[in-house]
Amino acid sequence: MLPFPIILDCRNRTTPDNLGARYRKLVNQIGLKHVQGGLTLLKIMVVVAIIGILAEVALSAYQNYIARAQVTKAFTFITEIKIPIAKFYADNGTWPTTQKFNSLIPTQTGNYIATIIPKTLASGFQITATFKDSEVSAVLVSSTMVLATTSNLKWVCDDPSVRAIGGKIGTTPSKYRPEVCK
Repeated sequence: MLPFPIILDCRNRTTPDNLGARYRKLVNQIGLKHVQGGLTLLKIMVVVAIIGILAEVALSAYQNYIARAQVTKAFTFITEIKIPIAKFYADNGTWPTTQKFNSLIPTQTGNYIATIIPKTLASGFQITATFKDSEVSAVLVSSTMVLATTSNLKWVCDDPSVRAIGGKIGTTPSKYRPEVCK
């Protein structure tokens, strides 16, 4: 379909076969150029912006997943420590001193744990694990998780009830802790 009417001259016998050539010649004489369709700069910028937003959401979710996995692995490491401590208490009727703790638990660092600090409470025991400064998610750097016994000798994780017997709770954000530590 032509953008303007062409009058067919019967004397020149203009047929559909040579109409295309005449149209091209006329367009060239007038100076019209055929504009090709394609992506404009604005469309490309919108697509890049949408991809950037989706990438940010995905990256944030992935970082939260990594932090939760690291906290879970650290919690597993800490809960394995409570077994020899509970056995020591059952055998001796007292909680171990720092020296005894060090002999009971020779390995006091883990994949994401830099230090384990024992503390005897007024009527219980507390293990504080500090995350490393590197090799962990940025939100976990130097934060702590605390596993302690309450006055009824039940082990709890980051529970405010241990404050009553001289303990403290950890600084790891609760959204990354396992369900038993929230």
